[in-house]
Amino acid sequence: MSNKKGQPFPFVIIVIVLGWAIFKQFDFENLKFEKPALTIVYVLTFLMSVYFLVKNVQEK
Repeated sequence: MSNKKGQPFPFVIIVIVLGWAIFKQFDFENLKFEKPALTIVYVLTFLMSVYFLVKNVQEK
């Protein structure tokens, strides 16, 4: 049996959803976020998910 590991699917979904939410929260006319406190939580979770994805790729 081969021991192949793919990308962790939940992290991929989290990164896509949070990236879209961060993009939607940004007001391009005023260059500000609509809800700054919520955006901080989104960005931190986004960065942690990207870190775990990159870490998984480097372990292969």
